[in-house]
Amino acid sequence: MTQGGTGHTAEEDKGGLRTALAGLTTRGRSFLAAGVAAAICAYVLGQSDLLRVGLLLAVLPLVCATVLYRTRYRVAGSRRLSPARVPAGSEARVHLRMDNVSRLPTGLLMLQDRVPYVLGPRPRFVLDRVEAGGRREVSYRVRSDLRGRYPLGPLQLRLTDPFGMCELTRSFSTYDTLTVIPRVEALPSVRLTGEAKGYGDGRQRSLALAGEDDIIPRGYRYGDDLRRVHWRLTARYGELMVRREEQPQRSRCTVLLDTRGIAFQGAGPDSAFEWAVSGTASTLVHMLERGFSVRLLTDTGSSVPGEGADGFAGASQESADAAGLMMDTLAVIDHSDGTGLSRAYDVLRGGNEGLLIAFLGDLDEEQASVLGKMRQRSGGAVAFLLDSETWVREPTDVPGSLDKSEDRLRMLREAGWTAVMVPRGAGLADLWREADRQRRHVASTGSTAGGDGS
Repeated sequence: MTQGGTGHTAEEDKGGLRTALAGLTTRGRSFLAAGVAAAICAYVLGQSDLLRVGLLLAVLPLVCATVLYRTRYRVAGSRRLSPARVPAGSEARVHLRMDNVSRLPTGLLMLQDRVPYVLGPRPRFVLDRVEAGGRREVSYRVRSDLRGRYPLGPLQLRLTDPFGMCELTRSFSTYDTLTVIPRVEALPSVRLTGEAKGYGDGRQRSLALAGEDDIIPRGYRYGDDLRRVHWRLTARYGELMVRREEQPQRSRCTVLLDTRGIAFQGAGPDSAFEWAVSGTASTLVHMLERGFSVRLLTDTGSSVPGEGADGFAGASQESADAAGLMMDTLAVIDHSDGTGLSRAYDVLRGGNEGLLIAFLGDLDEEQASVLGKMRQRSGGAVAFLLDSETWVREPTDVPGSLDKSEDRLRMLREAGWTAVMVPRGAGLADLWREADRQRRHVASTGSTAGGDGS
């Protein structure tokens, strides 16, 4: 929300007459020119009546400009976005409110808000006379097919006199920001590495480390199983104490987004890179909703500021805030200057990172080899491979493109990845199911160990 006021200040007074004359409208300038011309003609012809008419025509716009410039309107403006974070292609509504906080009514006000051209035309409103202490509310809609962060404002007020001789513009100093996030597609629930939820035994368990029975006592909480009550400690502390024998380990998921500029061709909302960003956003939201600890990783090795070592925890009160932070990051993410995926591998090589889901652009043999090493550091791996050349032209127009893509798919699958090719315009939900069918097929045939699906 932004607030501000109008009216002249000491700094504005330095402009004096120059500022007032600059605000003259076409009508005001015409009156001034006609008055000067009439006065000159009256002087040459010796007509005193014509001289009085000329002076009236010339003085009227000057008086209007001076009065309007000296008028001390005190107007407060506020802006409210609904919502402040909107998916690409969806509309947001901007509510503007003007409050007259002075003791005098205002004249005719023309309200204008500065909006980037990608959000639509610049909105303009005409507000009638606002009484002292009165209020006026207007709203307009904005929409963008391109993700990003867009400033709205500052608000501008155009003040006019009753005769339309002069217009002056006053601007508020603050602005708001509309965040356009990637489109998020609802994904079907399928089993991941044999688990249906974000909690499970996992490969490592978080065991209690104290007591002869490997217990860590804590106070009884409503809903605890009475069979876990430790009676000896209860007698010692004088209150019910229960065993905390084992904590289920939260399954972890890392979503890798390839942002290399050399890996993608084309631009715009229908490009391969935008599909990869949207797919990453959909996967992050889906895994958070399933209770996974989720981390966003790019080829540069960077992640979302503020996330923990295991990523953001899902199925908690903070999951919505975590999703918002990651969506804000994806809203402004752009191509990197990197040429490989080694930095991302350095982040993953610290140990088992659980499930790894990657959205990849064009790959060469070296990067496919690096991805094979990543697979060894994860409990399961799913790759969505985009051949950006087929997104900017038909596959038949790209000699050898399909053969190269199939070769990269084969290398990833031999390394243990569940790899799916992404054709132009495909829906992620269908590819999500395809990855699960591929995982189950591999698991049933036993041809590839460690395959995973999503």
